[in-house]
Amino acid sequence: MFLKNLIFSLNATVPVFLMMVFGWFVHRIKLLDDNATAQINKFVFRALLPALLFMDLSTADFRAVWDGRFVLFCMCVTLLSVGVAVLYSLLFKDRAERGEIIQASYRSSAAVLGIAFVNNIYGHSTMAALMIVGTVPLYNIAAVTVLVLTSPDKDRSRGRKALFLSTFKSIATNPIILGIIIGIGWSLLKIPQPVILSKSVTYLGNMATPLSLIALGASFKFGEAKDKLPVTVGISFIKLLLFCGIFLPVAVKLGFRGEKLIAILVMLGSATTGSCFVMAKNLGHKGVITAFAVMLTTLLSAFTLTGWLFLLRTLEYI
Repeated sequence: MFLKNLIFSLNATVPVFLMMVFGWFVHRIKLLDDNATAQINKFVFRALLPALLFMDLSTADFRAVWDGRFVLFCMCVTLLSVGVAVLYSLLFKDRAERGEIIQASYRSSAAVLGIAFVNNIYGHSTMAALMIVGTVPLYNIAAVTVLVLTSPDKDRSRGRKALFLSTFKSIATNPIILGIIIGIGWSLLKIPQPVILSKSVTYLGNMATPLSLIALGASFKFGEAKDKLPVTVGISFIKLLLFCGIFLPVAVKLGFRGEKLIAILVMLGSATTGSCFVMAKNLGHKGVITAFAVMLTTLLSAFTLTGWLFLLRTLEYI
């Protein structure tokens, strides 16, 4: 079982890491320059990621499987995780870096990895979809808020009211959040999807993950990342071990088992999502810490997720 779970996790995470390595490689051999990479980041952020989230959420049957207690648990844990990430960021003086640290510490690849992970084990991903409802909107609202408030491009001469309005506008017009809202609304209203629309959105959504990972790898600068190793190791510890160690026992105590517990595990202990980097870059941050955190947590999560999965299986909770 351990070997099977290890192979499963490696199959889920190593290809992701290799896509980032490929992005770094094509940048090194000049197939992509910095300008092209920036344009890819913008395209992924404004078009492809919203399409991916719409694709996942618009087809889920939320009315039939709704579990308010489970969704509420995911929301509360997400908020508490953001709080822990904020506390960790206060250990560092650079205000601009704090925004990246907070986002990279709490934000999992729930939408991308969550559905794939639960599907591989149970053959369907209903609870993963509910987990996305409870986490992804909060993920993005918190991310936009902290990244806007800590952006080095922010004009500090403006008053608090102007800053609040700017932050609210950034949240309200965030393409990822709009994709989530439209996807959930589409599902709840049970609007049929013509084959033409379904296939077109699927084409766009399927491009989101590989292109975002290639752009991430192409933007990665090893020279800049060397100085960020201590903070990134801290992020990896929080993301892959601390949250699971704190909240998984609570989930078990509350009676969550099987598919729900796997969805919670993905929410708590999966790697930092590549969309963190896209959002950080588009909101004026360097993205160095975020890129390094995505790469390191992706590499290590193959082993930590396997460990948590093996533990839950041994204790017969899944």
